[in-house]
Amino acid sequence: MSVKLLGVPYDVHSSFLRGSAAAPQAVRDALTCGSANWCTESGLDLEPLRDEWWCDLGDLVIPDDAPSAVDVIRCEAKAAIADDSRILSIGGDHLVTWPIVQAVSAAHDDLTIVHFDAHPDLYDELDGDRYSHACPFARIMEEGRVARLLQFGIRTMTPHQRDQADRFGVEVHELRDWDHRMPELSGPVYISIDVDVLDPAFAPGISHNEPGGMTTRQLLDSLHQIDASTAAVVGADVVEINPSRDINDQTAMVGAKLVRELLGMMISQRPAR
Repeated sequence: MSVKLLGVPYDVHSSFLRGSAAAPQAVRDALTCGSANWCTESGLDLEPLRDEWWCDLGDLVIPDDAPSAVDVIRCEAKAAIADDSRILSIGGDHLVTWPIVQAVSAAHDDLTIVHFDAHPDLYDELDGDRYSHACPFARIMEEGRVARLLQFGIRTMTPHQRDQADRFGVEVHELRDWDHRMPELSGPVYISIDVDVLDPAFAPGISHNEPGGMTTRQLLDSLHQIDASTAAVVGADVVEINPSRDINDQTAMVGAKLVRELLGMMISQRPAR
């Protein structure tokens, strides 16, 4: 069982600022800059496992046109996991999660999504755009292939998105009320991390700075709780890093840390079936 790392440099439908298309390379640069090693917090050294247990497929070449972009991302993700591999992508904005989840949910029944974000991204449309990065979880849930969507770190719920959460049965854990304990998880799980779930103090290189977020430690501890559950993480993404707004590569290094921890989880966990 291997993990495929995939760069998805697409940000055409970002609603405020573009720039996250540059994140895959920025995170790779942080991974290999020599500032940190390849060991996860559990002690797993990823470097000697490269090629046998995980590999980097590089970046996709994606057209600007949104329907075509979604098709390309979905088809490439489907091809990446056709040999029962797991997929870890670096975006790009949050739109990219939708086609990747299409591919993963076609391969795994009863998929649970664990979504970390400041925003629920449940708009039916934003500014007339159904492909906006504020809409991917509405698109995912209306397709009916995901069994469960849990959201953590949310601190920007609008009335429309509350209605959408009720409509789709989303389990929303707003940050002001959440005790940082993960609920019970089992079966195949997909983890989606919008880095703006973190307080801007920990990740300034994002397009939507929303104060009052999680610490990096709290996010890592949440991932470790998932790792300790009976769930099998079959796919994941790290999205919405905007290198043009970063300070001393701080956010890119956070992204690299998350990628290492997710790789370690996906390599060492039990089979999904």
